[in-house]
Amino acid sequence: MVCTCVAFVVMVLYMLFDVNYFLRIFFTLCTGRLFPKKKILDTTTVYGICSTQDLDLVLMHMNNARYLRELDMARFYWFDVTGVYETLSKRGGTMVLGASTTRYRKALPLFMPYKITTRLIYWEDKHFYLEHQFITLTDGFVRTVSISKQTTVGVKVPASELLAELDPNIKLPEIPKDLQLWMNSMEESSQKLRKRD
Repeated sequence: MVCTCVAFVVMVLYMLFDVNYFLRIFFTLCTGRLFPKKKILDTTTVYGICSTQDLDLVLMHMNNARYLRELDMARFYWFDVTGVYETLSKRGGTMVLGASTTRYRKALPLFMPYKITTRLIYWEDKHFYLEHQFITLTDGFVRTVSISKQTTVGVKVPASELLAELDPNIKLPEIPKDLQLWMNSMEESSQKLRKRD
């Protein structure tokens, strides 16, 4: 009877929630706690393998939407091991994905092991800009590059002040050209939408 009830509860949870997603987040964060904290400008790395659940319609390579899901894991890991999330949450804030851009250079085939590297490349007022790279372990090829804009919510202090709590000597790096062009593109898009409203 108990086994039947447990099986029913698990089935309902799987029907109502993406249980694997939450289990993966839990596992990713727990794994990060096993290693020493990273500095803000260090590159962090999470590992994965393209499984049958990641495949697209032709059943040969990773679905485009799954890349974004995997980037969630990489971001959560980066926020945790660098201490950014803890610093933010102490002030009652959190972080949301404000925008992202992704360039798919070469498909990730089924059963291909890969790593995702994440590094902070720039910040401003309420935004952190992270660069992510999907790199296959077999050949070291950068399959996909993504830049994400993380926006702080619930805090009134600028990103530079939050980062200074973790590293008083941190200096704002020069903005990469591709990031500057993307930021310009987002600003153009915002202006166009404001005119429409």
